[in-house]
Amino acid sequence: MPDDAGVDLVTGAFSYTGRAIARRLLEAGRRVKTLTAHPDRSPRLSAPIQTEPYAFDEPERLVGALDGVTTLYNTYWVRFERGRTTFAQAVGNSRILFEAAHEAGVRRIVHISIANADAAPTLPYFAGKAQVEQELASAEIAHSIVRPTVVFGRGDVLVNNLAWLLRRFPVFAIPGSGGYAVRPVHVDDVARLCVEAAGRDGNGSVDAVGPETFTFGEWVALVRDAVGARSWLVHVPAALVSPVTGVLGHVVGDVLLTREELAGLMAGLVATDGPATGRIAFSDWLAEQAPDLGSHYASEIGRHFDR
Repeated sequence: MPDDAGVDLVTGAFSYTGRAIARRLLEAGRRVKTLTAHPDRSPRLSAPIQTEPYAFDEPERLVGALDGVTTLYNTYWVRFERGRTTFAQAVGNSRILFEAAHEAGVRRIVHISIANADAAPTLPYFAGKAQVEQELASAEIAHSIVRPTVVFGRGDVLVNNLAWLLRRFPVFAIPGSGGYAVRPVHVDDVARLCVEAAGRDGNGSVDAVGPETFTFGEWVALVRDAVGARSWLVHVPAALVSPVTGVLGHVVGDVLLTREELAGLMAGLVATDGPATGRIAFSDWLAEQAPDLGSHYASEIGRHFDR
């Protein structure tokens, strides 16, 4: 096996989870490369990052980008289908990436999946995540899989937009009973778990889950109270939520919540029964970020599709 040249590649190092991983690696003295769809969005980090485009249609170019890399940290995925971007395409692209890593001699892949990926075969988002895990298992390369629940942290979309809605609307709809569990995990904890996983031997997986568990209703109420909103939390049938979020999404030009995300949430798929692996408590973070949280809307489409 080749010596460690001190170089790692983080897909999407200018995005959310990828940026947290890249920052941690740079702070540890590693050199970082990235594959990205948006090379013009380089954030301010402690050192420059060598940038290459996602070139899934040019496998040899991917091999070249991965040459000399010790660990590939893979954050690549799509939250929802849009235009030519589909879950099936994302699975195929992941396979191409893993094959390129093997050919380039990458020592290890740390892949960021999702909690309970194999628990919902009828939901294409979760089923696609499970397929990518299977592709990785067949890639003949040492790997670790990190499976986060709901990820929060500065610059996130989900909690920010939840706060944005609570600040601006007098009523907020809680799907069903609101009693399904949420175990949010901080993005920096996810990054730490990923870097720790890179140092392990053999193959394995770890759930990335925070130290606090809430019901969804409790979680929303906590955010509402922290930001000083007065929204009335109303329990409504789940069938009414998707049409409402669809209308709101049309107004803001974004996708607020997909049907699959709603189904996964209500099925308890954003929580696990295992021990906490994250250290940062959501309630502590919320108390610090509340003054600014939700002051502006964060567009998912703008982040990933608009150029």
